[in-house]
Amino acid sequence: MKPRYKHLPADCRAVSDVLARVGDKWSVLVVTRLGGGALRFNELRRSIGGISQRMLTLTLRGLERDGLVTRSVFPTVPPRVEYGLTALGRDLLQPVSALGDWALRNQGKIAKAREQFDGSANGAAAAGRLDTLKSGLVAAARRN
Repeated sequence: MKPRYKHLPADCRAVSDVLARVGDKWSVLVVTRLGGGALRFNELRRSIGGISQRMLTLTLRGLERDGLVTRSVFPTVPPRVEYGLTALGRDLLQPVSALGDWALRNQGKIAKAREQFDGSANGAAAAGRLDTLKSGLVAAARRN
């Protein structure tokens, strides 16, 4: 008898691991910014609104670890460091850019759908469940 599912659990974990990196909002923004060419840390930070120095550092390290970004140090005083996309990172740029374009094109439709859902009975019930969950988490935190 053939299994019903094409993917093995190990495959799903591997895909989830990769998607967690490339689907992270900061990773997406870093990859798209570096798509225009190598940037220094502060240039990159200024081009991404709202990212902290620590979060950018962690994001760049993760992307470098995964082989998507290179870190080049130039022997100047003070040392100059630039970040750029690897071939694998440039390969990721196309689907990430397509997803970003889709999000921009459809943000109005999504906002409208959320408003309709939140105003419906299902939305009200979901909001009530969320409020109950938040209250329970706050109460548990106070106990600890």
